[in-house]
Amino acid sequence: MEVSSLPISASQRAKLISAGYSSLSSLFSVSYSDLARDLKISENEAIGILRVASQRRGSERSNGTSSIVNEEGSYSWNFSLGAQTAWDMLNEEKSLGRITTSCSELDDVLGGGISCKEVTEIGGVPGIGKTQLGIQLAVNVQIPMDYGGLQGKAIYIDTEGSFMVERALQIAEACLEDMQEYHGFLKKDLQACQLNMKPTDFLENIFYFRVCSYTEQIAVVNYLDKFISEHKDVVIIDSITFHFRQDFDDMALRTRLLGGMALKLMKLTKKFTLAVVLLNQVTTKYIEGSYQLTLALGDSWSHACTNRVILYWNGNERYAYIDKSPSVRSASAQYSVTGRGIRSSVSNCKRVKMM
Repeated sequence: MEVSSLPISASQRAKLISAGYSSLSSLFSVSYSDLARDLKISENEAIGILRVASQRRGSERSNGTSSIVNEEGSYSWNFSLGAQTAWDMLNEEKSLGRITTSCSELDDVLGGGISCKEVTEIGGVPGIGKTQLGIQLAVNVQIPMDYGGLQGKAIYIDTEGSFMVERALQIAEACLEDMQEYHGFLKKDLQACQLNMKPTDFLENIFYFRVCSYTEQIAVVNYLDKFISEHKDVVIIDSITFHFRQDFDDMALRTRLLGGMALKLMKLTKKFTLAVVLLNQVTTKYIEGSYQLTLALGDSWSHACTNRVILYWNGNERYAYIDKSPSVRSASAQYSVTGRGIRSSVSNCKRVKMM
């Protein structure tokens, strides 16, 4: 539940959102004194906000959840419903769809592609192909089920202005050509599906948001819960980092805002069974006597995602390394950025032909 639904004044709601308290869950463990300090309001006003939030959440007790504000002014929760067995979880994971990257080696190390119901972070240096991969996923999620795809739609949140619609059209045209090749290889009667799709159909199913500040970014993420339908299977943010690396003197506020946004995105993956892909930049970190490249937003952010993929150069060749995943082992895969989009590397293709 969003704080925007609370029966409090508009100024109080604005202060909550600006301070990073965008959902009721973000108020679970905050004390009234901390809330008063963060919002720059009186402690009595903070206590009033917490009590209103508690009463609103208390209305959901019929769903098996209850809450109270204790004497210290923080939340205490009891959950009686919503448990799921590990067996159910295993069967559910086996049935989850994956989005191909169009690079077979990269799909292999990812366990079949980008997994739905998970948050995947992809980071790397400028020019390594992060945006190219993001556009590729926005196109590939629309591959029809007859061709092994999800037949879904994409949401693309652009914080840097790097999305190129002409490039998306190029990748869509190449995707259709790949589908025709796949059809010819299997020799199945899929002609009707094949003829009904045009490259421009892919563009109609990519919903684009251009955001120019961190407040807009948070607002769009909060809006997704209402915007997403059952047919949208991937949310791509390019990049998650850009607006949070500027104009932030209060690092505690930045951490809280990022944490709230990460929690919201994780909830979206579970609620709608979709994939969230967060593109990240790199920064330098002093490690063991030297400066080394590392993904931006700090160590605490690394825990916000289910999977973490690091893109890097090895000479003139591009590689993707699975740095973190609960379901696949750490491994590297070579990939290429071509006129047709993300593809297996030329050297790997030659090696396959020779074999």
